[in-house]
Amino acid sequence: MMKIMRLPEVQELTGLKRTTIYEKMKTGEFPVKIALTTRTVGWLQNEIEAWIESKINQARIQPSR
Repeated sequence: MMKIMRLPEVQELTGLKRTTIYEKMKTGEFPVKIALTTRTVGWLQNEIEAWIESKINQARIQPSR
């Protein structure tokens, strides 16, 4: 079953603020939102979890300076 997450959940899970999420979406660095209604959007939980996992893997491969 696919779960759709609203912005507060996405922020809590990723630790990112709204502005950062939208900036990263614009550059293709973050999963794209889904329009649920004309004024409501959400993100697929599995896409957010995959994004987090990719960030973890990236950090393991390329340690910080």
